[in-house]
Amino acid sequence: MGSSGSGKSTLLNMIGLLDRPTNGQISIDGVNTTSLNDDKISSFRNNKLGFIFQFSNLLTDLSVLENVLLPVQISGNSTNAQKDAIDLLKVVGLETQIHKRANKISGGQAQRVAIARGLINKPSIVLADEPTGNLDSVTSETIVQLMKSMAKKLDQTFIIVTHDRQHFGDVDRIITIKDGKAFEGDQSSQMEVVA
Repeated sequence: MGSSGSGKSTLLNMIGLLDRPTNGQISIDGVNTTSLNDDKISSFRNNKLGFIFQFSNLLTDLSVLENVLLPVQISGNSTNAQKDAIDLLKVVGLETQIHKRANKISGGQAQRVAIARGLINKPSIVLADEPTGNLDSVTSETIVQLMKSMAKKLDQTFIIVTHDRQHFGDVDRIITIKDGKAFEGDQSSQMEVVA
């Protein structure tokens, strides 16, 4: 967490291998990702990382199911993909919306589709950039609880960037970015994080 402009999204883009650091390195699961070429980065990202953005970024001409299946089609790993996608859509409460076009569902439903899409390749790390920033408080609470339950159920790590701590309740770890530095804990009890 951190104030607007503190570097939260930049950090998430670095972890997500969308941007490269100007110095230092990014290591994920013991792999120094800064030494990987573009093809290996794409493969690593598809296999290890899932993304949930503030805006769902669904393709409006595709159905809910087709949107969830996109990462699988990109990775080429289609074994049981349709069943897995339908199962995820059931978990996020959208089993009745599977064949609807993405432009015919609500913002909260679109965000739940985005969560299912972020989980379809069974990533070990899910990166969420302000996933509730565009939602009303009731829908935000639903999305937060859904992400927490999915993290436990699927044994995945969710790294969530937010400027609004109150929506997330109890979490395993808080990193606050302030003045270009990362600190463990919230504003009241901070200890600088080195790695």
